[in-house]
Amino acid sequence: MRALSIAATGMDAQQTRVEVISNNLANMNTTAYNARRAEFADLHYQIVRAAGSSAAATGEIVPEGVQLGLGVRTASISMDMSQGTLKNTGGDLDMAIEGRGFFEVTTPAGTAAYTRDGAFKRSAEGLIVNAEGMPLAGNISIPDNTRSLTLNADGEIYAYFDGQANGQLIGTVSVVTFSNAKGLEPLGGNLYAETEASGNPLPGQAGLEGRGRLRQGYLEESNVDVVAQISELIEAQRGYELNSKVISAADQMMGATSQIR
Repeated sequence: MRALSIAATGMDAQQTRVEVISNNLANMNTTAYNARRAEFADLHYQIVRAAGSSAAATGEIVPEGVQLGLGVRTASISMDMSQGTLKNTGGDLDMAIEGRGFFEVTTPAGTAAYTRDGAFKRSAEGLIVNAEGMPLAGNISIPDNTRSLTLNADGEIYAYFDGQANGQLIGTVSVVTFSNAKGLEPLGGNLYAETEASGNPLPGQAGLEGRGRLRQGYLEESNVDVVAQISELIEAQRGYELNSKVISAADQMMGATSQIR
């Protein structure tokens, strides 16, 4: 009986949905985390009679055929790229992108990775690095005798020293965009890598060509809507239970058929 395998695909789909929701809720306080959403598609159909074929008895064209669906499959896990709320932290090296774009950091392997987590630190060598010690692109170095730093909306970082009224430009933070940011590969640690689906990285000045502007002393919070996630969780649970009831009903029907035989 096909109902057993069809309902099993439905249970598997709802389980995937719950796993995605679980990950969203686990990251509700992760800086710049983008919520995910499971998307599904129906499986192939068994064509018993094709639409538009002729009826054997009358020869007339039938308006609808007979196609039996074989279940559901996971089509994709899509990222919600909407911006999270910007939270004021007051940190000199805390940066948030107000709009589209990513920061670029260099991994220990020497490759580029991208993130919206702007909680940067100062390394022992004076470099601006992320929480994992990966330097911000451009290897911006902060002089040892720096009294304070300012970052303007265009990404220019100025260092201020004792006895000097004017700041010294020590580097510029660029913002990287992609034609399809949803196609980026998540690496963990709030990092992403480019893929063929995302397209090539397009670095440039903040605020130009659709790139977001920078805000010093702010961090982007997760864009997870907790209320919406709980609602989705309840719906997924109900869907799982309904598919399990289909399996129970189909099993009882098969049992009744066996008794007749």
